[in-house]
Amino acid sequence: MSSSIFKKQYINGKWEEASSDSVVKDYNPYTEAEITTIQSADASDVKKAYQAAESAQLDWEQTAPARKQTYLHNLLDLFERRKEEIIDWLVTESGSTKIKASVEYDICYEVIKEAHSLPTRMTGSILPSNTPGKENFVYRNPKGVIGIIGPWNFPLYLTMRSVAPAVATGNTVVIKPASDTPVTSGLLIASLFEEAGFPKGVVNVVVGRGSVIGDSVVTDPTPSTISFTGSTEVGSHIAQLAGKDIKDTALELGGNNAMVVLDDADVDKAVEAAVFGKYLHQGQICMAINRIIVDESVHDEFVKKFTEAAQQLKVGDPKQEDTLIGPLINNDQVKRVLEDVAKAKEEGATVMKTGKVEGNLLEPIVLSNVTNDMTIAQNEIFGPVAAIIKVKDEKAAIHVANATPYGLSGSVFTSDRWRGLEVAKKVHTGMIHVNDQSVNDEPHVAFGGEKHSGLGRFGGSWALDKFTTEKWISVQSKYREF
Repeated sequence: MSSSIFKKQYINGKWEEASSDSVVKDYNPYTEAEITTIQSADASDVKKAYQAAESAQLDWEQTAPARKQTYLHNLLDLFERRKEEIIDWLVTESGSTKIKASVEYDICYEVIKEAHSLPTRMTGSILPSNTPGKENFVYRNPKGVIGIIGPWNFPLYLTMRSVAPAVATGNTVVIKPASDTPVTSGLLIASLFEEAGFPKGVVNVVVGRGSVIGDSVVTDPTPSTISFTGSTEVGSHIAQLAGKDIKDTALELGGNNAMVVLDDADVDKAVEAAVFGKYLHQGQICMAINRIIVDESVHDEFVKKFTEAAQQLKVGDPKQEDTLIGPLINNDQVKRVLEDVAKAKEEGATVMKTGKVEGNLLEPIVLSNVTNDMTIAQNEIFGPVAAIIKVKDEKAAIHVANATPYGLSGSVFTSDRWRGLEVAKKVHTGMIHVNDQSVNDEPHVAFGGEKHSGLGRFGGSWALDKFTTEKWISVQSKYREF
């Protein structure tokens, strides 16, 4: 696929120039070289995309389930044929290591497979009535047009997680990709759907900065639902805009995820899991471990072994097969993370391992003697910094884990899985994993957070519920007496 098309918008089945005079420049975060320049959309382009989606939606809704599944099967075939291209784009544009890009490719493939099952799962029901001669039918229908705002960290998957089930259930979509990854969170998706033969208008993409077109994507009267993955601050703004028009939202927002290491944990296994859950994609994952809460009886051993493991991680070119730590998405993120680390040192944290900086590369940093009231423990780090907190016992660990307005993911390590289950029940979070790290996602399982970490659930039947609505129609077999 020629990258020349990734300079345009994709609206109503056509690659076309946008209306704005401004541009979005797309950079490789490792080399900092420009990848492409895209003419930016404005509000009129957003309107045009929504009109195309609305015009296509009724025909798409009425397309037979088997026909929808054929298109989705074509999409899966394309994913396999274009696998190396997809992985290369993830490495080039989002700074993904080959390991992370492969993980993202695999989970994205699985979410399309799950979506493939949805057209024949659009079930309704017939319910009895207390009114003589009446039958109650409950139909499941698509919501119509869905607005999807994608993120830059897992750009392909976290956008496709909404696109695939929304389209599979008879909706049409307008995607606004992240400005840092306009290809992998939008234009590449459009090219895949186009090549798979989906009807024009089913998938549309408008590229522009959130400050320019973000509000238009939400406030346009056409979409019934807005799906957003990103920061809590932006998600709150989107929820307010959508709420004015009583639009539904699917919001997957920030996290302050805790890994709890109990006194009976296998420390070596806990360290191995913690290194993966903290440093995968340089910690730029909403599910990444933000705080490692360790029982005092195993704390010193854990800190020593974790620091040694972090020192072994290869940092560098994400195109190299054995690179484990690639670049942050841009230099602003590097500066922000370093400022957070400096603040933690001022507040009393101990730097067990410092991180050298080269361009957008930042080596893993390990902090001990962190307390939960420190800034580094209160905010989402979103970078390769591990904050380790020592606690007295299990009760204290649960208290610290819950002392945050966030509640996305987490983990518990213990040699007693039933103890782990009971602790997991007490942590206020949408997802938590016993004897595993916090970065888990399976497309058939409920995915989502509590509190400031979001609204709604993605995955399987939960995605089916989110992108469809139920309608009650009653029918009288004989005229009713009033």
